[in-house]
Amino acid sequence: MFMRKKGLFITGTDTEVGKTVITGGLAGALRGRGINVGVMKPAASGCTINRDGRLLSEDALFAMTAAGMLEDEYDIVNPYRLEQPLAPRLAAELAGVNIEMEHLRDCYTQLEKRYDLMLVEGAGGITTPLNARHLVADLIGALKLPVVIVARPNLGTVNHTLLTVEYARQRGFTVAGVIINAYRHEQAGIAEKTNPQLIEELAGVPVLGVVPMAEGMDVYHQQFGNIVELVNKHVDIEALLGKACD
Repeated sequence: MFMRKKGLFITGTDTEVGKTVITGGLAGALRGRGINVGVMKPAASGCTINRDGRLLSEDALFAMTAAGMLEDEYDIVNPYRLEQPLAPRLAAELAGVNIEMEHLRDCYTQLEKRYDLMLVEGAGGITTPLNARHLVADLIGALKLPVVIVARPNLGTVNHTLLTVEYARQRGFTVAGVIINAYRHEQAGIAEKTNPQLIEELAGVPVLGVVPMAEGMDVYHQQFGNIVELVNKHVDIEALLGKACD
């Protein structure tokens, strides 16, 4: 049984690269191994689900469902929900909301006491602004978690991934590795086939998995399709756990 209190911060090379898909897939895969895994989505913008007169994030609910956390207090798992599909800083300013780092740390501390391993999903990329003074990177630093970078499979991803890795290193973060998401074997060209090797060679970090495009998945309705199966098959879970426990 996994007992040490630790976690991973899931960020991306950009927005819409599938952080939520990978977070949910990892949560389901780890839960299936008997690991007491928790998730957190500190700030979510573009929220559209309205329940009891309040906004909820489909991304947060997807990860919570995968981890079996629907009995947890939602406001701790996803402290800030914003309606406008913008960077959290701007969406919060438009909504008259102040995203407070201390509150995010407090929520994380409450969750990490309940779970043996935490998966924290960021918003956008590593330099996405959270408020007037802090980026997503500042939250990573505050939580002191190793970083998993989710990347696209296609042309351009080497550049975006190397920039993300280099910035993380400049901030003193441990980069656990890269997970390439939504790989389509039937459409893969030379770039898609060679990108994983290039990333490992040039960034000096492991590509922990190349996850194919999931079938039957709907984040909005918390339908997982085969994403947990794909993560189990294509991601080096043992290596990931090793990085989480370093």
